[in-house]
Amino acid sequence: MDLSRFPRRRYTKDATPLEFLPNFTAALRATCPDGKSPRVWIKRDDMLGLTPGGNKTRKLEFLVADALGQGADTLVTCGAPQSNHCRATLSAAVKEGMKCRFVIEERVPNSYREEASGNNFLFRLMGVEAITVVPAGTNMMEAMQAVAAELAALGRKAYIVPGGGSNAIGGLGYVACAQELQQQFFEQGVQIDRVVLGSGSSGTHGGLLAGFLGNRINIPIVGIGVSRDPADQDPLVHKEAQAVSDLLGLNMTVPRDAVLSFGDWWRPKYSVPNQAMVEAVQMLARTEAILLDPVYTGKIMAGLIGLARQGYFGKDENVLFIHTGGAPSLHAYEAEVLGLKDMPA
Repeated sequence: MDLSRFPRRRYTKDATPLEFLPNFTAALRATCPDGKSPRVWIKRDDMLGLTPGGNKTRKLEFLVADALGQGADTLVTCGAPQSNHCRATLSAAVKEGMKCRFVIEERVPNSYREEASGNNFLFRLMGVEAITVVPAGTNMMEAMQAVAAELAALGRKAYIVPGGGSNAIGGLGYVACAQELQQQFFEQGVQIDRVVLGSGSSGTHGGLLAGFLGNRINIPIVGIGVSRDPADQDPLVHKEAQAVSDLLGLNMTVPRDAVLSFGDWWRPKYSVPNQAMVEAVQMLARTEAILLDPVYTGKIMAGLIGLARQGYFGKDENVLFIHTGGAPSLHAYEAEVLGLKDMPA
């Protein structure tokens, strides 16, 4: 597939590393029945460009190029408190000499604190222009459009970046990732049996799926829901994958059975810690010195660990974990990830 016809800003010089995790694999195997567990690999998208990396960078390469093409001077986006997407969007705006405004949804009441550490600290440090805080259930697109209207009244032009950067244009970032992975598999002589990634706003999952299908990469993708169960999540992923496919002109109907997610590790609520997440964060940090975050990658890795212990993966299957970043938010959950607070199992 030719992506060169789509405007793109490049925020990462080279491909992110594709690495085997020998110590983590051994530690996981020791906790699985009869030692039957997969060999775990990692795609280090936490090392992408923008401060300090993460999956949103790939999406923003295409979204910001579109914004600049439309003459925008301000990026407007939305997310929850400690949003990695908001932080990455602000970072892109800074690099491009643009302004940036957020609409923050308090999905857990009273959870936004301006003075909090983690990403909230980075919002202030990098100079976000304004933050509007709204309650859970707010129509976020309408709230962002209201901000855009305020800017228009000042003679400025806003570009609305959807939550998570998840639309067809943003999804192109993970089509590019699919092509990058295909080249790495060839160059490193790696045969991957399954890919495990987070499934939230659906841009990463849907974009990678469209990229795999379009490039005929026949590897199943397993999504771990970070906020929804499969009945609600899978239709969103399917819609995103189809939208990306249509934008690329693939003339392809995305098979519904190509979309797979599990929803067993995000509870009790989105962004609220649980014990399985704590184990996953500690386990990867203490075996490979790689940091996960409490909201997304910690719960995603908890899903991979849980599925391995259930025997979902075959013995010695090569399973690739897509690390989508988010480490700054660790500092807003220090007591939780060190196991100093009680929390749900």
